[in-house]
Amino acid sequence: MEVYLVPIVLVAVGAAFTLSAAAGFGGSLILVPTLALVLGTKSGVALAALLLAVNNAVKVCAYRETIPYRKAAPVIVLITAGTFLGAKLLVWAPERTVTIAVLLSFAAAFLFESLGLQRLRRTGSPILAFAAGATSGFSGTSGPLKGLAIRGLDVDRMHLVGALSLASLLGDAMKTAVWTEASLLNAGDYVIALACFPLMLVATFFGRRFNSRIGERGYAGLFWTVMAGYTGRLLMGL
Repeated sequence: MEVYLVPIVLVAVGAAFTLSAAAGFGGSLILVPTLALVLGTKSGVALAALLLAVNNAVKVCAYRETIPYRKAAPVIVLITAGTFLGAKLLVWAPERTVTIAVLLSFAAAFLFESLGLQRLRRTGSPILAFAAGATSGFSGTSGPLKGLAIRGLDVDRMHLVGALSLASLLGDAMKTAVWTEASLLNAGDYVIALACFPLMLVATFFGRRFNSRIGERGYAGLFWTVMAGYTGRLLMGL
């Protein structure tokens, strides 16, 4: 990485990880486009996966007391299984079709939330979890569905962020392994991740503090703002 690009990367890392720690997800909205722009698509996505994996490990430590392991386990297992099958079996699915399906799912879930149809949202959570993993296997667009699947657990915001952090850690760790095996990550990338570690700690602290102060209604607004960001990114790809 060129020296003049380092400040840009550090600013993106700080912003992405503060948002991620506050909402539980959404860091890739900032980090992936920025790194892809300054490093190229493959290198940027690979480095983002590594940085996000390390950051999610920090988040899991920060929210370790509010991770609903037992309640979230089925959803996280489905996300992981969907990721595996998506990478193995659904690689030929047209990305445009996947994008439209994700957008329709987001619209339906938002409608359920607005109308208070909690039973339907809970019933659809396992389906969304599996779909989140499957889409991430061949499109990398699991953010919206993952958020909706975890939200379907009907837990308070702190436990929601904890569950999202754990699910994100497993997903990003899997992607990091894939990119490392493909030789898209090298020793220099791991040095960058290590150098960013103190910034991750600071960003996680501020993000968690922000989360604790905004209340349930404020968090709901933050959650759907992140979801809208993912939706805008999907629409740009159509």
